[in-house]
Amino acid sequence: MSNDPTVRIIPLGGLGEIGLNMMVVESADDLLVIDAGLMFPDEEMLGIDLVIPDMSYLRDRRQKVRAVLLTHGHEDHTGALPYLLAELKVPVYGTPLSLGLAAEKLKEADLLSKADLRPVRPRDRLQFGGFEVEFLRVSHSIPDGVALAVRTPAGMIIHTGDFKFDQSPVDAQLTDYGRLSELGDGGVLALLSDSTNAGRDGFTPSERAVGRAFEEIFRSAPGRVIVACFASNIHRIQQVLDVAATLGKQVAVSGKSMVANTRIADELGYLRIPKGTLVSLEELKRLPAAQGVIITTGSQGEPLSAIARIAAAEHKQIQVAPGDTVIFSARVIPGNETSIARTINRLFRQGARVITEEVAEVHVSGHASREELKLMVNLTRPAFFVPIHGEYRHLYLHAALAREVGIPDNRTLVIENGDILEFNGGGGKVVGRAHAGRVFVDGKGFGNVDDAVLCERHRLAEDGVLVVVLGVDRHLGKLVAGPEISSRGLVYEQASETLLDEMKALIFSVLERFSEDEWADRLLMQDRIKTALKKHLQREIDRRPVILPVMIEV
Repeated sequence: MSNDPTVRIIPLGGLGEIGLNMMVVESADDLLVIDAGLMFPDEEMLGIDLVIPDMSYLRDRRQKVRAVLLTHGHEDHTGALPYLLAELKVPVYGTPLSLGLAAEKLKEADLLSKADLRPVRPRDRLQFGGFEVEFLRVSHSIPDGVALAVRTPAGMIIHTGDFKFDQSPVDAQLTDYGRLSELGDGGVLALLSDSTNAGRDGFTPSERAVGRAFEEIFRSAPGRVIVACFASNIHRIQQVLDVAATLGKQVAVSGKSMVANTRIADELGYLRIPKGTLVSLEELKRLPAAQGVIITTGSQGEPLSAIARIAAAEHKQIQVAPGDTVIFSARVIPGNETSIARTINRLFRQGARVITEEVAEVHVSGHASREELKLMVNLTRPAFFVPIHGEYRHLYLHAALAREVGIPDNRTLVIENGDILEFNGGGGKVVGRAHAGRVFVDGKGFGNVDDAVLCERHRLAEDGVLVVVLGVDRHLGKLVAGPEISSRGLVYEQASETLLDEMKALIFSVLERFSEDEWADRLLMQDRIKTALKKHLQREIDRRPVILPVMIEV
């Protein structure tokens, strides 16, 4: 262990937002990375496929990075791993299911053969330079979740990962209350705790409540049942299979990620598939409708997901019929309300009965509510409390809750992405800022889309584009062809001849004022035409299209 009794906590993602979870624990010459998550784009991020944390802090300290530690297999904690491992050669530790799901993503990125994936089990202890890490089982909406107890030169730090205290989990694997309490007895310097449900009173219901709701719905459904949920929610998939088997129904799986995750969980022993229950989509077609169940992706209304294509009548193998029941077994992630509503409306239009968590208990959270968050604080009894994983309001509410159960105000530290929180000699405070932010992934592009590009895309989407083509003879200093004006997403050209004529006249008037020397300056010509047209369109139709003057020398 290092003699330097200093440890730094640096969140690179996941604080002040949902997703992008990445936390750095650093001391002397050692650095650990906890999780490497992504975020799916909202409707404002036009053309963006994924969002990942800015990893420049890690690149600059690549020699110090000892390991990446995964708390569980959800993509908001593992999805950025391919981008991290493409730049840093570092071992990745996680439970078998977490690594199995991560391996699938690495395989897609052609990185699996180079990745160093090392499985761990709850209660395992490993040494990483000056750090000792113990993995502790916690309940969540996916099996094999762990909290991390990191023994540092400054003291014990507990990172809860995503958790809840489910007293009757589907896989019968309880959170390790005993070990959390033992660590509390030994002294915990800081607790970094999941804040997602800090605004929700009481206790989060057990996952088994969803199974009871499924049984009631499946039993009374006159036709097929289609369940849309997250592909990584293995507990939810297990309950669909169990209820279907109990009622003599058969289940097919749809959606690339759902098929892959079901296969991985089955191969690793985390999914118990009742004999004869799982069939192909083709086999399901030959069964009476009332005997069929389909598990599919698209619970957030993603445009290319299986359920969205089913709702739009564009799925090659699945068509909704009157009498079918569609269950959206997931909470609505903020920003996805419009796409989900669109999908649900289309399903209703085709005659389906649609059930969401507002109608029945077809979803429960995988995150601890307020009473469970208090219990975590009371079990571990930390000297300092740091809320993590959530929007700023969640962090604020969680900090207030920690103060309610006895953590002093000056030891309750609300930090944000990029803050460098340092513990040294019994004290803890923010001592500076690290570079942190978001990197947009656009197709095969990685980090080549910035806010300026997104702003331009918004302008194109909202106000369209105007292209002006001019043939000019710079030597003679005159216009010899055009201007030809075309637009997309601005106005219907045949219905706006007056506006087009006004723009052409405006361009002529701009060119008439050019001196002989100015005709040779192409950029000046483009700039003056753009400025004139911009002012005219703003004044006449209150629009600001992207204007592209094209000069052709003849």
